[in-house]
Amino acid sequence: PETLLESELFGYEEGSFTGAKKGGKLGKFELAQQGTLFLDEIGDIPLHLQVKLLRVLEERSFERIGGISSVKLEARLITATNRDLESMVKRGEFREDLYYRLNVIPFFVPPLRNRIEDIKVLLFHFLNYYNKILHKSINGFSREVESILLNYPWPGNVRELQNTVEYCAHMADTPEVEVH
Repeated sequence: PETLLESELFGYEEGSFTGAKKGGKLGKFELAQQGTLFLDEIGDIPLHLQVKLLRVLEERSFERIGGISSVKLEARLITATNRDLESMVKRGEFREDLYYRLNVIPFFVPPLRNRIEDIKVLLFHFLNYYNKILHKSINGFSREVESILLNYPWPGNVRELQNTVEYCAHMADTPEVEVH
């Protein structure tokens, strides 16, 4: 939730707010020291936290909620979103300075519908995964099912594909996933 996001990212000191854990809590930035922090759906971060995030990126340090000392940040940050941040900047929904600070090495992943060759690989990856979890031994997909799955536009991208394979794995009672 938006109200807890700041404490999740920056951590907090003991007694900094009602319900704060005794001894405080480390935030994601601090836990990522000497490593990499991945922030998914960066386009959904509220403007007031964008200001704080920009400050962290500029100063390479932050303070925990309720804290008085700075914590030096030694971590890489990778962000992702499916939103058009440039348009959001123009509409005033995303800070321009933060956009340029994050857009150092942009990497665009086309939607799954434009990467047909990846669908089959992902189908079998997820099928193997769910075979292990569900203790099943489904060998694959019938030609008809494979054709349907390869021709579907996947508006939900990889998450939708994964959920579809999970459903198939749960429902299959034959060595191959069949249309029925």
